[in-house]
Formats: sequence, structure tokens, C-alpha cells
Amino acid sequence: MSSVLPGDDEHRALSAAVRDGLRAANAQLSVLDQVVSARLDMRNSDRMCLDLIARHGPLGPSELARLAGVHPATMTGVLDRLQRAGWVVRERDPEAADRRGVAVQVRRERGGEVHRLYGGMRSALDGICAGYDAAELEVIVDFLAKVTAAGRGAADDLSAD
Repeated sequence: MSSVLPGDDEHRALSAAVRDGLRAANAQLSVLDQVVSARLDMRNSDRMCLDLIARHGPLGPSELARLAGVHPATMTGVLDRLQRAGWVVRERDPEAADRRGVAVQVRRERGGEVHRLYGGMRSALDGICAGYDAAELEVIVDFLAKVTAAGRGAADDLSAD
């Protein structure tokens, strides 16, 4: 870790560079996501929900709406589109307190389509990570987890207003 103190000009400049770098990375990853969504012939928001289901699923529609930061009524339309296109299935949730409870999961046989489209980026990330040792990667993983949590907290705060 650096011996620079948080009040130092260099620390402030580096913090600003990190913020700027995250904004630039976010913008470029958003472009990649839009290109992938177009190739899959789906809305970007639908692809994002598909990714959330793949990473966290099976999920109930309400939980998915919370994770995606959208109104539950909006989520119904998203899930209808994804189901019609053959990307997800809705199944009765045996753990739901209510018989109407459903869980949504990605159809496994379709996962490879998305995976292939992100292959170039995955390979590029593997190459980037190869330039760091395990300790450095641990710091990066920790940083990204904290950025993700901060983003979730900021979104929750804004949603509460």
C-alpha cells in the first residue's frame, strides 16, 4: 500500500484518476453491453436482467426488480419478453410462502450464446490479470467489491427518495 496520506495532493489526484477511470470503463463496458444486446436482438435492460438471473438466480421477480432497480410492474414486461424469446423459464417456487410464488432461471442451453459474445472481453481480462500477482489481484478484487457495494448503496439511497 502507498504511504500517501488521504489529505495529500497526490492522493487526491490519484483518487480523481480512479474515479475518472471507473467512469471511462463504465462507459466502454456499457457500449460493449449494447453491442451484445443488439446481437442478441434484445433490449439492453433485458440483457442486464438476464445477467442478474444468471449470476444470482433462480430469483423471484420482486428480488430481480430490486437488484435491477426497476419497478416490479416493469419487471413483468422484461420477464415476459425474455420468456417469449426462450431465455428464461418461470417455475413455481417451492420455498415461497404463497402458492403463486415463482422463481425465474436462465435456460441453460441458451447461456453459451451470451458467453461467446463476451469471449473477446473475457480473453482481454485474462491477459490483463496475467500482468498482476496474486496479492495485487486480491487488492483489485477487494476494490471492485467495495465499488459495487457503494454503487448499490447509492442506488438504494436514490431509490428511497
